[in-house]
Amino acid sequence: MSTYPPELPGGTWALGGLTVTRFGYGAMQLAGPGVMGPPADHDGALAVLREAVGLGITHIDTSDAYGPRVTNRLIREALHPYPGALHIVTKVGANRDQQGGWPPARRPEDVRRSVHENLESLGLDVLDLVNLRLGDAQGPRPGSLAEPFEALVELQQQGLIRHLGVSNATAEQVAQAQAIAPIVCVQNMYNLAYRQDDELIDGLAEQGVAYVPFFPLGGFSPLQSSALSAVAARLQATPMSVALAWLLRRSPNILLIPGTSSVTHLRENVAGAGLSLSDEDLGELDKLGR
Repeated sequence: MSTYPPELPGGTWALGGLTVTRFGYGAMQLAGPGVMGPPADHDGALAVLREAVGLGITHIDTSDAYGPRVTNRLIREALHPYPGALHIVTKVGANRDQQGGWPPARRPEDVRRSVHENLESLGLDVLDLVNLRLGDAQGPRPGSLAEPFEALVELQQQGLIRHLGVSNATAEQVAQAQAIAPIVCVQNMYNLAYRQDDELIDGLAEQGVAYVPFFPLGGFSPLQSSALSAVAARLQATPMSVALAWLLRRSPNILLIPGTSSVTHLRENVAGAGLSLSDEDLGELDKLGR
């Protein structure tokens, strides 16, 4: 399923019928503070997107809720008409309120409206992949996804979406989605310290389904953070580099989407993800999540 060209760490992955680099880019941080409003540096945001594509990244993650309606328009301004190899992944299922919250928007009419808004803001006739965002800002929540997911399936059958996925989902919700229609990815919070999805990742890998972790440094306790920093110092690397490199080694179906609003940090993230970790390093790092 995976290959390993030298251009980017981790090689590529077959995301449904789409070949993407395992090292991708998450566009959320291109919006203003709190993922609200426009960026302070508009030209800088465009430069980051163009640099991502220039580095060979073919997987960009976004949502029309970022801003809202900011990152998609930046992507369109920077990259349209899109290179044939580039695949843009978006998500629906949440809106933004004036307080910066993420109220759910998962009624069928909400889902249909969100898909059309993403199509319009990105300047596309078909969306490569749409993730249904579940749960809330605190994480996954149990409950049926049938109604909103079936709405997405209808839009897929109409030719507006190529592939489907779920985000912020429980293992039960992943299974429920798969009982309704094929999915090609699950996008959840997961990292060295926050490893609730270990079993899910391994099961998805056996099925050839991608797992896309977000917040590679989120949820660490001070003790865990100190331990990671100690390993990073020994390797003469940054904690982010170690966290990204560990994720690529964790399982071949893991795709990275670290975000940044800085060209320099983007390059550092790419270089860092290629960090070589020994078995001793991996053993020490694995203890952080236990």
